[in-house]
Amino acid sequence: MANKKSNKKQRRLLLTLLLLLTTGVFLGTASYAWFTANQRVTISPIDVNVSTSSGIQISADGNNWKSVLINSDITGASSTYTAAVNQVPATLEPVSTAGEMDSSGKMKMFLGQVVSDEATGNFVLSAEQSVETNTTSGGKFIAFDIFLKNENNETLYLTKNSKVIFRNSDTGIKNATRIAFITLGHTTTSDTVANIRALNDGTSSTVKIWEPNYDVHTADGVANAVSPYGITTLAEGSGNAWVPYSGVKAEFADTLGIKREQATQTLNSSYFTDMNPDIKTVEDFDTSQALTTEGGLVSGVTKMRIYMWVEGQDVDCENNASGGEISFYLQFSIVPD
Repeated sequence: MANKKSNKKQRRLLLTLLLLLTTGVFLGTASYAWFTANQRVTISPIDVNVSTSSGIQISADGNNWKSVLINSDITGASSTYTAAVNQVPATLEPVSTAGEMDSSGKMKMFLGQVVSDEATGNFVLSAEQSVETNTTSGGKFIAFDIFLKNENNETLYLTKNSKVIFRNSDTGIKNATRIAFITLGHTTTSDTVANIRALNDGTSSTVKIWEPNYDVHTADGVANAVSPYGITTLAEGSGNAWVPYSGVKAEFADTLGIKREQATQTLNSSYFTDMNPDIKTVEDFDTSQALTTEGGLVSGVTKMRIYMWVEGQDVDCENNASGGEISFYLQFSIVPD
């Protein structure tokens, strides 16, 4: 009877894995989308599910190993891993990043705002850095540590079961999501738990950014691309080409008068960097995506930091996309689909 219950529970977990993460499409020369009229994304509740298969174990604290992590594992990690800075907020707001790391092992994230310049009538931008804290009540984006354990040098794959979904009416905000995978260091399985938790390559950490559903846009996203950005090559639905965008790399004030269509590396290189995510997938992609080079998942324990956010530099990040209940699902494997 116990085996039946255990098998039933495992089947439920496997079914739950069939979902994950993000999308983002931005066209032409990059510019901000952001929300205007003081609107903000209100995505709540947020589900995070990270699983492994094929001989990899996963942990939220570097000591207790399993095959699936859910919200409570991530937010509760600090009970044993006291240095954990895991942020899973109740809602998400648009932020942007150029994927740069700081010495503490955190990726630099920036909260953008659009305001109307009373003198000119133009919509102008500002951005301030948003640094995560260990919280479930605050923060603008998701950030957390995971630890992976494997016996041999392997290639780490993101499986086709990874995706971002809406559990109710799809407003299109999933088309503006991003996920970053940051490798903070490796060590042996015999190392101390303290050393495993302290792994931190800082500014030398390897950053991989995933933009899922890059080919999909809503009608509102298409309209937002046309005005104010003058991008006329998008069509509602799937099948669109990927378009580059610029991520925010430094704070700036609205007094600089940077308009939304000027938020590019070409026009304002002090504050923006052209982005080209390492992994770009269409919605419901059917082939595993390599997260490391061949054999790059070194035998032993690897510490990673994961970020999930709504990219403000995406045309689908617009007012009508606000709201909804979103789920992020990631699945790692050492065997490609």
